[in-house]
Amino acid sequence: MTSTPRRHRPAAPRRPSLSALLLGLALLGGAQQALAQPYPAAARQPVVNSYHGIQVSDDYQWLEDASQPAVKTWLAAQNQLSRAALDAVPGRERVQQRITELVTARSSSYYALRRQGGQLFAIKSQPPKQQALLVTLPSPDRPGDERVVLDPNLLAADGSISIDFYVPSPDGKLVAVSLSEKGSEDGSVHVFEVASGKQIDVVVPRVQYPTGGGSVAWAADSKGFFYTRYPAPGERGDADLHFYQQVWFHQLGQPLSKDRYAVGREFPRIAETQLASGPGGEVLATVQNGDGGEVALYLLRAGKGAQKWTRLAAFADEAKQGWFGSDGHLYLLSRKQAPKGQVLRVALKNPQLARAQLVLPEGEGTIQHVAISGQRLLASALLGGPSQLTEVDLKTLKAQTIALPPVSSVDDIVAMADGELLASVQSYTEPPAWYRAAAGQPLAKTALALKSVADYSDTEVLREFAVSKDGTRVPLNIIRRKGTQLNGQNPTILYGYGGYSVSQTPGFSTTRRVWLDHGGVYVIANLRGGGEYGETWHSAGNLTRKQNVFDDFIAAAEHLIARGYATPEKLAIQGGSNGGLLMGAALTQRPELFRAVHAAVGIYDMLRIELDPNGAFNVTEFGTVKDRAQFDALYAYSPFHKVKDGTAYPAVLMTTGDNDGRVNPAQSRKMIARLQAANPNGRPILLRTSAASGHGIGSSLSETIKERTDTFSFLFQQLGVDLNAR
Repeated sequence: MTSTPRRHRPAAPRRPSLSALLLGLALLGGAQQALAQPYPAAARQPVVNSYHGIQVSDDYQWLEDASQPAVKTWLAAQNQLSRAALDAVPGRERVQQRITELVTARSSSYYALRRQGGQLFAIKSQPPKQQALLVTLPSPDRPGDERVVLDPNLLAADGSISIDFYVPSPDGKLVAVSLSEKGSEDGSVHVFEVASGKQIDVVVPRVQYPTGGGSVAWAADSKGFFYTRYPAPGERGDADLHFYQQVWFHQLGQPLSKDRYAVGREFPRIAETQLASGPGGEVLATVQNGDGGEVALYLLRAGKGAQKWTRLAAFADEAKQGWFGSDGHLYLLSRKQAPKGQVLRVALKNPQLARAQLVLPEGEGTIQHVAISGQRLLASALLGGPSQLTEVDLKTLKAQTIALPPVSSVDDIVAMADGELLASVQSYTEPPAWYRAAAGQPLAKTALALKSVADYSDTEVLREFAVSKDGTRVPLNIIRRKGTQLNGQNPTILYGYGGYSVSQTPGFSTTRRVWLDHGGVYVIANLRGGGEYGETWHSAGNLTRKQNVFDDFIAAAEHLIARGYATPEKLAIQGGSNGGLLMGAALTQRPELFRAVHAAVGIYDMLRIELDPNGAFNVTEFGTVKDRAQFDALYAYSPFHKVKDGTAYPAVLMTTGDNDGRVNPAQSRKMIARLQAANPNGRPILLRTSAASGHGIGSSLSETIKERTDTFSFLFQQLGVDLNAR
């Protein structure tokens, strides 16, 4: 690719006056009213990029550099315009009040459970605290006896510091915690004493970043840990500081200069590495080649003398995950000739994949989670969205299904002591709770269960199927109040994602209640590109086949209209990240089909996304402009390049965060500028950029409430809902 700039520095955009901004409040005053004042000016500064001999002009490449004064001025004007417009929505205060009540007036919830050293560790979300805490409990039945190990709210009262991940030592006396600021996911590891909460030892930097993530695995003696490490400045060029992740070892009590390299020089540039410790001192490194799903496994076996890492599985072996059992085996999730997954096991004494034993064969569902405790294995699998739970006796290899609530999901499984297993289960109408899965017994709810003031007893969930362009049946999960009339007048949100083998499973939302209370219908589509039906479903929607995802989503919208849920004037669409790309593709390919769009932290310029650090990790999922066939596919749907002047686009609200290390906020800036220029007198095109958030992970409670208030208010207004009518 070559780049030929025609001008190097854009002219400074004109900042609108306050009076002009106030005039602009009319933009949300009615379903058909347009912006009453000009958008902040974004000068067209063409840059021509050449791909395989094809010249592609980009008028807004100057908006990619957030450090430039002109970009800062333009962005401030966009935020000022959006803030004034959103604050003026009639009834917005009621929406914020209700969302605040629903989010804060609930019990605590527990997730990321780990059993270690005879105690249960958990991350505890405790509204109205801004950030979740790290706690220990004697058992899942005694949350009242918990002890706080780390409260990030005491480190930053504004909620700007959050926990990325934690790993307790084998003896349960210490815990390694990655902390980052303002949703950046740029984390360093701190070590705390569990009993006292006191921080000890040095801070280990460059462990966690949004590109390849981060991880820790303790040594068997609890005196040190392996960790993922990004290059230090000077070790590589600035462009590679968030790549080339390796595994190093830190001995407690030693300076960082004594840390030693363990493994990783042979890992790919875009490695994403997760570490796990075995009961005998083994360590497993699960190394993903970017975001496309290729995985290699490296094993450090326990023993005396020089420690040697060996590659247990290459990318072509399709072994995706591994779990240590207490029986001397490593259990593996394999998709080799089994796209929905099968579970194998290899003996740690002689770990050879070729000699692996089949423990759980491929079945109807796509295996997602596995946990082993004693002689029991528990596995959850997806049946197109909802979950199935299977127990395997590891002595006899006999399997049986454990009943779950209707249309529910298993989000995690945790091994406890003495063969005990816990499963986290939720549905669209029932809050998440941890259940004890005793051998041969029905699930029994523990005390770790969320209690919410959001009551969905008047709500029903339907599973319908849209038919995509090529005849593929696409599941839709339709959440509506009982008795909803199919007269086309229901304000309806259609949500989608469709990528990275990420599945849209049944999940409880307290704030979705706000939408239903105003007569709304909420629909989640299980699109290709996800993992709901296994790797076949995923691969049908990635790389050069990405258009299938957009076709599925468009078919879902057409289905809702044909069934009488909504008309185009009553239909909004919503998605974030990869789902933001989906929003961009849908609104540029079928603008007449939707009334409003909320796109969060989205990707829109598919020709330049791989130039960003995390964009390089996306290449294995989206493709690269360096390959002609993949370039052709990317250019064919790239939303930024498909915007056409004079088109009547839906109303659009794009939200992003300054600290997003996963998707460059410049993607939203450029797309907004292009849409505003294409139809300056049409429906409102707004950009909301937060200085206190990133990709959404680690956002404070108050920041979450603000964004949800803005998005719901915008969508309600655009779909003609009178918020003061109730």
